[in-house]
Amino acid sequence: MHQRTDDGSAEFAPPQGVYVDDAPSEPSSITSDVPARRTFIAQTVAGGLGLLALELLPSSVALAQPSAPVDALRASMPVITEYHAGVTFTVNGATRTLDVDTRVTLLDALREQLKLTGTKKGCDHGQCGACTVLVNGTRINSCLTLAVMHEGDAITTIEGLGTPEKLHPMQEAFVKHDGYQCGYCTPGQVCSAVAVLDEIRAGIPSHVTTDLMSRPQLTTIEMRERMSGNICRCGAYSNIADAMAEVAGVRA
Repeated sequence: MHQRTDDGSAEFAPPQGVYVDDAPSEPSSITSDVPARRTFIAQTVAGGLGLLALELLPSSVALAQPSAPVDALRASMPVITEYHAGVTFTVNGATRTLDVDTRVTLLDALREQLKLTGTKKGCDHGQCGACTVLVNGTRINSCLTLAVMHEGDAITTIEGLGTPEKLHPMQEAFVKHDGYQCGYCTPGQVCSAVAVLDEIRAGIPSHVTTDLMSRPQLTTIEMRERMSGNICRCGAYSNIADAMAEVAGVRA
């Protein structure tokens, strides 16, 4: 739109309600009731801040607001249910059948459901060995395996190795050589020690086995290497090695 000035020259005058920045390069049907770009941006920012403020409100305040749209949204969402499965295995010579959450570890099933609390939960990451048990004669970290993975397996915990009236030879050796102090790691140490001697007798090599074509020997260095995954924070390693050597029939 052009207007005449006092001297007779013409100058551009933008349509009413439209900023110069927003003036189209070509004729259009823009009217005065169309919001300007800056107005639109301001409204968008204000709306976003309002949503953020709502998220930051205490739950008591938020719950006081009308919740019909929220309830409708929740009703349309799928319901997440817990998944359970049955598992049967032998624990210390007795057949046990459990209904467990499929995410439950063998360690938690033994401690929480079967109440076999001799097996200890230490790091819960398979790094300390406190949860060591024997599964089909092989030592494992029970915190790293799911209970449902052991259908039909034979599991031995520290309670199944011996009793106060009739100790396992490894338990007797630990007592004799003071292979424990606080005792927290001892169940895992004993189970692991029993399995270590069986591994060496079975000819399974370790990192320090020098000749892989020959059977490993029952030496202190072999036993120490294989027990390196069982941590004793009290530092009773030498006494544990003495106990194992006595049971193995070798000199420490």
